[in-house]
Amino acid sequence: MKRTVTHLADGRELIYFDERDDASRDAVDQRELPPPPAAPEMRYDPILDEWVAIAAHRQARTFLPPSEQCPLCPSTRERHSEIPAPEYDVVVFENRFPSFSHRVGPAQDDVLPGLAPARPATGRCEVVCFTSDHNASFASLSPARVRTVLEAWADRTAELSTRDDIEQVFCFENRGEEIGVTLHHPHGQIYAYPFVTPRTRRMLRSAREHRGPGNLFAAVLAAERADGARIVAGNAHWTAFVPAAARWPFEVHLYPNRHVPDIPALGSEERDAFGPLYLEVLRRLDGLFGLAMPYVAAWHQAPVRVGREVAYLHLQVFSTRRAPGKLKYLAGSESAMGVFINDVRPEQAASMLREVSL
Repeated sequence: MKRTVTHLADGRELIYFDERDDASRDAVDQRELPPPPAAPEMRYDPILDEWVAIAAHRQARTFLPPSEQCPLCPSTRERHSEIPAPEYDVVVFENRFPSFSHRVGPAQDDVLPGLAPARPATGRCEVVCFTSDHNASFASLSPARVRTVLEAWADRTAELSTRDDIEQVFCFENRGEEIGVTLHHPHGQIYAYPFVTPRTRRMLRSAREHRGPGNLFAAVLAAERADGARIVAGNAHWTAFVPAAARWPFEVHLYPNRHVPDIPALGSEERDAFGPLYLEVLRRLDGLFGLAMPYVAAWHQAPVRVGREVAYLHLQVFSTRRAPGKLKYLAGSESAMGVFINDVRPEQAASMLREVSL
C-alpha cells in the first residue's frame, strides 16, 4: 500500500491510501476556499457528567447534493471536489465542517461558573472515502478494498493517538437517509475526541467490575459462541453475533476471536479475515428485506490512555429498520430515560439473518 500526504487549498490535510505503488498523486486543489473554522465550543453537563459539542457552523454543511455535485467524487476538469485526483482507492481528509478541531480559537467563558465549564472542542474530525465510485456501497467493495480501508483506519488511529489533545479515536460509517446521512457517496468518518466518551466509560466500568474469570468482553464472546443461537457468521479469526440484549431490531457485533485493544493491534491474518466476514454480514442485512439497509457501523476501540488492559476491540453494526416500511424511532423511554425497548427478539433477528440467501 502506498501512502501519500498532501493538502487542500485551505490547508486541510488529505491522505491517499493506494493499492498500487505507482499511483501518481501530484494533482493540486484548484479551488479558492476560506480558512477552516476554529474549533467549536464544548460545554460540560454537570447533571449527566458529559461533554456536549456546540458546532453551529455545521448548519452550513453540504446536504444531500445531486450526484453531479458530490464533493466526495474525484475532481474533473469541469468541477473540483474535496479530492483533487481524477481517481482514487481510499482517501482520508480533514472534515471541512468539523465538530472537533486542533485549530483552537479564543478560550470560552464558563456558561454556568463553577458548574458548566466551556472549552474549545479540540480534537480532529476526518472523512474516509472508501471508493471513487459514487454508486457503490461498503457491501459492494472487494475484500482487498476492505483491507485497504482497515489499513487506513489503523493508520489514523495510531497517528491520532499520539496527539496530546486526543483521548479516544472513533471510526464509524453512517449509511442511509433514515440514519441521517447528508452525502450518499460511500464514506465514513473518524472522530478524535478530547475526552473518553460516555458509552466507553460505561463499558470500561463494567469490565473493571467484572467478577468472573478473565475479561468481560471475552467472556461474553465465549458464551455467545457456546450458545450459538445468536451467531450470524464467523471464521477462524472473527465472530459475528446478535447480542443477547440487543437494543436495535437488527444489531450485529463483530469480535476478533483474540483479545486486542484497537485496530492497530490486529495481526495480518486478522486483517485479511475481517473483510470477507463483514461483507457477508452487510449482504445479509441488505438481503433481509430486499432493501438497502440503513445502518451505523461503529468501532469500539480502547481509549488512548486509560482502560486499555480491559477494553476489547469490536465493531457494532445496527439498523433502525425493524420491518419493510417500518423504522424504529427513539421515543420517550429511549430518548428520555435511555431504556431501550426492542421490537425483535435477538434470537429471531439472528435466525432471519442466517436464512438470507447470498
